[in-house]
Amino acid sequence: MTVTCLDLEGVLVPEIWIAFSEATGIPELMRTTRDEPDYDKLMKFRINILKEHGLGLQQIQETISTIDPLPGAREFLDALRTKCQVIILSDTFTQFAGPLMKKLGYPTIFCNTLEVADDGTITGYKMRVEKSKYATVRALQSIGFDTIASGDSFNDLGMIEASKAGFLFRSTEAIREAHPELPAFESYDDLLAAILKEI
Repeated sequence: MTVTCLDLEGVLVPEIWIAFSEATGIPELMRTTRDEPDYDKLMKFRINILKEHGLGLQQIQETISTIDPLPGAREFLDALRTKCQVIILSDTFTQFAGPLMKKLGYPTIFCNTLEVADDGTITGYKMRVEKSKYATVRALQSIGFDTIASGDSFNDLGMIEASKAGFLFRSTEAIREAHPELPAFESYDDLLAAILKEI
């Protein structure tokens, strides 16, 4: 049996932190896992920026409520889920994901958790497990599943390379050039066709 593991941001929905950067006018928050391979470094940077500007969870959630899935994402996901099990593996947080999952038809998502003070200040974060996407793919394989994976960022490469088949989707030129061995797609139709060939 095959499980397809998909990244969330940049693949199915717009990047949350970019949307928040645009909403707040804070350009430093444009930085994502496409730019920074070290997730811990990236999150500490983000949390410090939020503190500097007096921003917390509520303001980010207000921005998330305005975000819709990327055009065609829901249809792609619905079509894929008729052919195999799908799990979204994301380094986002449970406090961010809820409204987006509703708009995507409540697919299964494994993600992380923010540490939030009583006043809404984001004080830290807790990863589900170290190298969570890679670790989840390996765990699925250990209980008899084949995995197919797709994502767009540095933090997706582990799960893509560890899977039976893996694809870049709407990735950066730098990542594509660094990994010419990975098929790269720009349209949901092409990605769906590639995944279905491997099932």
